Amino acid sequence: MKAVHFGAGNIGRGFIGETLADNDFAIAFVDVNETIIDELNRRHEYTIELAADGQQKINVKNVRGINNSKNPDQVIAAIAETDIVTTAIGPKILQFIAQLIAQGINARKDKGNEQKIDIIACENMIGGSQLLKQEVYKHLEDSDKTFADKYIGFPNAAVDRIVPLQEHDDPLMVSVEPFKEWIVDKSQMANPSLKLTGVDYATDLEPYIERKLFSVNTGHATVAYTGKTLGYNSIGEAIKDDRVLSQLKGVLKETGDLLIAKWNFDRTKHKKYQEKIIKRFENPYISDTIARVGRTPIRKLGYDERFIRPIREAKDRGLDYSNLLATAAKIYQFDVSNDDESVKLQQMIQDKFAEVVVATTGLKDQDLVNALAGAISEEFKK
Repeated sequence: MKAVHFGAGNIGRGFIGETLADNDFAIAFVDVNETIIDELNRRHEYTIELAADGQQKINVKNVRGINNSKNPDQVIAAIAETDIVTTAIGPKILQFIAQLIAQGINARKDKGNEQKIDIIACENMIGGSQLLKQEVYKHLEDSDKTFADKYIGFPNAAVDRIVPLQEHDDPLMVSVEPFKEWIVDKSQMANPSLKLTGVDYATDLEPYIERKLFSVNTGHATVAYTGKTLGYNSIGEAIKDDRVLSQLKGVLKETGDLLIAKWNFDRTKHKKYQEKIIKRFENPYISDTIARVGRTPIRKLGYDERFIRPIREAKDRGLDYSNLLATAAKIYQFDVSNDDESVKLQQMIQDKFAEVVVATTGLKDQDLVNALAGAISEEFKK
């Protein structure tokens, strides 16, 4: 079978590509990185290294690359005959590939290809595939939308695997943690008969997406922002500090109580899930910088993002959110000169804290605005 995957970066090769290859797919990686695309076409294989004892090597074969900037027609042709489309390019980039996907769908219609396929956005966000669908449909005529409604699915997905910042002499080599989780909403699939080994399928994806977002993403960011205020440069260094670990556990306790209240997760099983997350952050084979994990701080302060959303929802349910609030306040101290959002945030923070909170979070609850502004003020006094 054939797969078209947008994004030949570390997540694309080290997670999605590995899973597709395990299911005997020939993979066409679509990217604008000439070095990676050229190497994929020269070698048609690459190596994954597991960041764990023994550093096991995994060889991924039967791959090729398409430069969508130079050869968009090749991308369209590939989509016209593929069995599945996946992405791992970042939420903000989805809109830029939407037209190509729309043209690929039109190509399937023009050649009478009525095989049902699913287009799965494997992004670090809630509702990624449905967002991509909205963008794709902007480029479809009504008759093309009718075809897409019948033959193309956009099932949302939740993905989880830490792929740290890394450098290798081999541009295709990628190091990943052993843990991986990929869950697809089967209720949104056009072709439910095509299920991948190594992927879980759920009727309701939202609980699992929130569990990952409020545990892994919120937790990882907590280590980064807390560690940054204490002068650390890497996640590995920071999490060895009991103050950072205590803050992480406090945040996970609060998000855990929220998730259990919302989705009725088993408390014992969820505690084990949290313990596994902490061990993942402590993995000595994964060296990640605080600057990378904490990057784009304004985005991470978003209304529906990893801190403000659980704070809002915990308050609505009368649950504790004190550690989440304290951590969110630390984000406003994240000062990294080569991060545009960090620079912008530091410029904004010269104004009144309450005004900056509203501008960055979109909060309308004045009690929360005042509480976060007060917490920011306390952070800057330290």
